[in-house]
Amino acid sequence: MSSLEDIGGAIMKVKYISKWRRGFTLVELLVVIAIIGVLVALLLPAVQAAREAARRTQCTNNLKQLGLALHNYHDTHGEFVFRKGGTEGSDSGTSNRGRLAGFIPLLPFFEQGALYDQIQGGDPPGGPAPWNSWAPWEVAPTMLRCPSDTGPHRGRVYRNDTRVHSYSFSVGDQIADIRDGQNLRGMFMRRHGVNMSEVTDGTSNTIAMSERLINAPASSSGSWQTIGALEVEHVLGIAMGIGGLRDSPMICLTTTDGRYFVQGTEAVGGAGRTGLSWQDGQPHYVGFNTVLPPNAPSCGEDSRNSGDQYHLALPPTSRHPGGVNILMVDGSVRFTSETIDTGNLGVRQPDRGPSRYGVWGALGSKSGGESVQQ
Repeated sequence: MSSLEDIGGAIMKVKYISKWRRGFTLVELLVVIAIIGVLVALLLPAVQAAREAARRTQCTNNLKQLGLALHNYHDTHGEFVFRKGGTEGSDSGTSNRGRLAGFIPLLPFFEQGALYDQIQGGDPPGGPAPWNSWAPWEVAPTMLRCPSDTGPHRGRVYRNDTRVHSYSFSVGDQIADIRDGQNLRGMFMRRHGVNMSEVTDGTSNTIAMSERLINAPASSSGSWQTIGALEVEHVLGIAMGIGGLRDSPMICLTTTDGRYFVQGTEAVGGAGRTGLSWQDGQPHYVGFNTVLPPNAPSCGEDSRNSGDQYHLALPPTSRHPGGVNILMVDGSVRFTSETIDTGNLGVRQPDRGPSRYGVWGALGSKSGGESVQQ
């Protein structure tokens, strides 16, 4: 009998223990949480990388569409579009003062013909000066925005942030007089449209367009200021008053600590005006050059209080890790590293002859006579 009682007691003891062992102990719970945390930490970079890959693909596709538009424009007009042109006149209300960006005449060639007709049929035809407020260009086509370009913070921009864009035209491997020059070493300039026959370095060896991050002033007024305690990424600004920039572009590199502008740097509200007005043809808004490498700082030689500077170093910039997407004249898109060879940045680029700025400069010149190996 005692044996049966012992067996019954053992069974009851097991049931009692099982009743109280159904949950996790605190230690077990902490271990599980730690494991989940490690798995999330491992998974998050992969998810972010996948998302960036998708954004970069869309950005590449946008550039390809722009390349197709450039070629269709050339087939129709016998030359590529200007970077800055339009109607001439002294009154900013009756003409666009010859300052219209090349995106405007390209509109019919990337499925924006209705917007183009609205601009051409407006009052005045072709639009007023691009610094004026005018309904047809208050909203830039969405194709001109790279998904990786997070852009300025709303309410802290120079103008309406619906005008923003992420792509710019190449002025080539020079800094001097890129604002108004009509015979630049690159593909896009004032008034003059380049013919295919002028690209003697080859269309697969010459850059047409690239990415350039939207800039935003560091203050709501967009005023110029000297960078002090405020940290401003150099890819989101432009340092001004950098004397000797044309003769030695490498001086621009002294304005940064590798990521931020150093204290004492004069800038537009801590930032430039790149990408803030898709209709304005000034290089500060829609241009870049192939002197300083991708994602390097931007600089202006004069201290002009506007986006109207003459002599500028404007490297392309992006949020893609390690470099930028560039559109070649032949319509292909390549990813170019920010470590690309830039040759001798301590000298000035002459108007003619091979580029002084290495492979990067050679890719920017359309007729420098260089043999490019990238």
